[in-house]
Amino acid sequence: MDYYKICIIAFPPEEWLYDLIMARLADNGFESFTEADSGFEAFIPADLYNENAVSNILEEYKGRFFFSVEKTLIKCENWNSEWEDNYFKPIVVANECLIRSPVHKDYPQCRFEIVIDPCMSFGTGTHETTAMMIGAMLKNDIKAKSVLDVGCGTGVLGILTSLMEASSVTAVDIDERAVQTAQKNAVLNNIKNINVLKGDISVVKNNRYDVILANIFKNILIKDMQTYYQILNDKGLLFISGFFEEEMPAVMNEAEKWGFKENEKIVKNNWAAIIFKKETC
Repeated sequence: MDYYKICIIAFPPEEWLYDLIMARLADNGFESFTEADSGFEAFIPADLYNENAVSNILEEYKGRFFFSVEKTLIKCENWNSEWEDNYFKPIVVANECLIRSPVHKDYPQCRFEIVIDPCMSFGTGTHETTAMMIGAMLKNDIKAKSVLDVGCGTGVLGILTSLMEASSVTAVDIDERAVQTAQKNAVLNNIKNINVLKGDISVVKNNRYDVILANIFKNILIKDMQTYYQILNDKGLLFISGFFEEEMPAVMNEAEKWGFKENEKIVKNNWAAIIFKKETC
């Protein structure tokens, strides 16, 4: 599959602005983002690219900012090597978890090592939300727990829970490419206890879990919060991210409405993560 790489630079550059634009682009089919000099690069399947949608997003801020936008087509046979060579470097999260690609030869040793072929799916550890989720997971006991990873992307979170000795892992994503990527990455890491399904939370609504991971957009988190509560076992943990610090009150209000109790809040570069616990007695 061919991809477009869009490089966006704002004048003057503002990190908060880039966060807002990336969130809007993600709503319009963009799958991955990387930092670039003074700006960022966004990646989208060529058949999903809509130039008018990008222009309309930037137009909202043109009263205060000027934008430089460059578009590059990455052919199917070239994108994987370009991504690995130029964007996806070995990364260590929370001093315990190494995430690397199969082609990386020089990397540090860590307690957990995850091999990821990103295939343009979200979740390589470079984004703040993924890093916060991993950091929070590493501080909790997941051994012998049943886990659900909602919006699994590359499968990196579910794979980590398996390495942390979860009893079983179910991963779901609405994107067929993400499902295939997560399945491939499970094989790369010799993970035997993960089941990857295509769909949203409704495909697992009759199951029960000890741990739920959801690194997705605020609106989806709020919409599905009741289901998270219903399918999470008592004393279970809900790890969520994918939203901005200023969106935390809305997310927390919805979670608390259904009975979740806050365990921890984390903020990194305006992105937020929250860990909740279900306590029915």
